[in-house]
This record gives sequence, structure tokens and C-alpha cells, in this order.
Amino acid sequence: MFDLTDELKQMFDLAKDFANKEVWPVARHLDDHAQYPLEQLKKCHELGLLSAFIPEKAGGLGIGVLGHCLLAEAFSYGSAGFGTAAIANELAGIPVVLGGNEAQWKEFLSPMVEAPLMAAYCVTEPDAGSDVAGIRTTAKKQGDKYIINGTKMWITNAGHAAWFFVLAKTDISAGHKGMSGFVIPANLPGITIGKKEDNMGQRCSDTRSVIFENVEIPQKYLLGKEGDGFRLAMSAFDKTRPAVAGSAVGVAQRALECSMEYAKNRTTFGKPIYENQGISFMIADMARDIEASRLLTWKAGYEADMGRKNTYFAALAKLNAADTCMRITTDAVQIFGGYGYNREYPVEMLMRDAKIYQIYEGTSQIQRMIISRHLYDCKF
Repeated sequence: MFDLTDELKQMFDLAKDFANKEVWPVARHLDDHAQYPLEQLKKCHELGLLSAFIPEKAGGLGIGVLGHCLLAEAFSYGSAGFGTAAIANELAGIPVVLGGNEAQWKEFLSPMVEAPLMAAYCVTEPDAGSDVAGIRTTAKKQGDKYIINGTKMWITNAGHAAWFFVLAKTDISAGHKGMSGFVIPANLPGITIGKKEDNMGQRCSDTRSVIFENVEIPQKYLLGKEGDGFRLAMSAFDKTRPAVAGSAVGVAQRALECSMEYAKNRTTFGKPIYENQGISFMIADMARDIEASRLLTWKAGYEADMGRKNTYFAALAKLNAADTCMRITTDAVQIFGGYGYNREYPVEMLMRDAKIYQIYEGTSQIQRMIISRHLYDCKF
């Protein structure tokens, strides 16, 4: 697993080159104006990278989880907000890949190969984040239709999505076993998209609430059967958390390179500051922790691609990469000193962008719970 295939290497290099030339130069502008990176996403689609996770049978590249980890790192090396917008398509799409039938693949996945369409994963609610079982959105069966009611919160790509994966309760008395997954076109009557949230970091990513008021959908939009929703939603995390870890690695890598360049050019007491042991040790620690996070990320992706359950490794990768990214970007600001605290320099943006990795797709505390429970339940 330490040697990428030629195809993966070429894809990774293509994605990194794209991020450097098309995304990083406009990252500050996108952040300043909280501007959705629509043009960059279109260019990403033209390269075949935006829909690369879609199976070959639906017209995509079917690159697998490790491949998507590489793309996530490259995308977020250019801009964390851009990376989040791009990889959110996978989060929404994986439940359809896992639980969808041929007709659903044809209606929702295949068009994403033909055009730069976006999708959104609608699970989190105002009172249900880490506690997914606490969702209140309902899907009531009426004949051959379902009526959806509820509010989703912090939904990435909500304002630009062509469709949503929605988790709702079809049996409110059955706990997580009463949850079902649906794929719902975004233009149906009764769907209201909230205002764009004014977030601290990843400001070019589009995060909004989505309100469903008596939204009527045909039975054909049910994924699998009733009661499959929680399993589909959680199975998606096993495949997408490694990509989130890859995204955090990309931001950390950018912070390291910015720090190295600054430390080479900034002089104090007659010499570049990287020659001071205090700075050189910080940079060495950055490199060490990035390599460790990258290897954990690749391991989590590799296990999934081998068809083995990777929940444990996905949690390890996401936890380590998220915490590492936050620490490294904070150290980057420290290396830049007063300049690092100023918006003219990029590291304050990277530090703001890093924080959300410790929160979304399962907080760092939730990852620790998953890891500890796995250790006590399993023997190695």
C-alpha cells in the first residue's frame, strides 16, 4: 500500500497541479468574499475529478476510497473550503452507491458525470449533531408516496445542490432502526434553503439549513428498504472520514510549506530564522505529524478498498489528521509571528480553516469514543 499505482500517482499529480494553479491563487479572494468556488468546481469537473468517486457502472472513474483521500488532500492543499465543497459530493453520493438501485444510479449519479452537479448530505439537525439517533425529521408513508417534514442544519453545498441525501424517521418508536434514507431532488415544492452561514473558516464553502415542509416524494426515492437509513448513513462515514482526514493533511501540508518559505526568507540577528533551533524543531515536528497523518489516512482508505471494515482506522485517521492540522496551522501562525496574525499573510486563513476538521463528520471526541469502544470490543 506504500506504492501508489501509476494511475493514482497521475491523478494525484493532476489534482495537485490543478489546486496550485487554479485554486490557491484565488483562495484568499474566495475567503474574503465568502464566495462559492463555482468556477473552480466546473474546471475540476472538466478534468474528471469532481465525480471520480462514482462507480464505473454509473459512468464515473470508481477510484475507491484511497483515491478519494488523495483528491481530498490535493483539493484542500489549494483551499480547504473548495476541498469541502468538492468532497461533500462523495458524502451525499456514497449512500446512493451503497443502497441505491440501477434506476436511482441513473437518475442521480450518472448526471453528475455529465455535468458539474453538486449534492448535499442532509443528516445533522439543530438538536441532533453527534447524536444522529436524535433526529426529528419524519417521512410518513401515504399510499405510494412519503411526506417529509423537518429541518436540517449545517448542510454543505445546500444552496447549490441538485439533490439531497436525507435521513428521516419512518418509525419514530424504533430508534435508529426506524430511520430510512431518501434521495430527494432539491427543486421539489416545500423545500426551503436557508441563508448562507457566516462561518469562521472555510468561508467559500456553502453551509445552510434545509427545511422540508410537507415535501411529497414518490416511493422510488427510498434507498433500500425502510429502516436501512442509519446503516447507510454510518457506512458512508467509513468511506468519507478518510477523505476528510486527507483534506486536513492537505491544509497542514500547505501550512508547512508556507512556514518553510517564510522561515527561509525572514532574518533575525543576521540569519534566517529556520537556523534557530526553536523554529527548526517546530518545522520538523510539522513534517513528522503530517507524514503520520497521511499514512493513517492511506491505511483507512486501503482497508475500505480491500473490502474490510475500516471504522476503527477511519476514526484514527480523522482524529489524528484533524488535531494535527489544528496544531500545525497554529504553529504556522507562531512562526510568522505578528505577520501570521495579519490577514495579508495566508496562515491565519489556514488556522481558521483547520478548526472545523475537529467538528464535522464526527467530532474529535466522537472519534475517541469510536476508537475506545473498538479497543474494548475487539482483540488484535
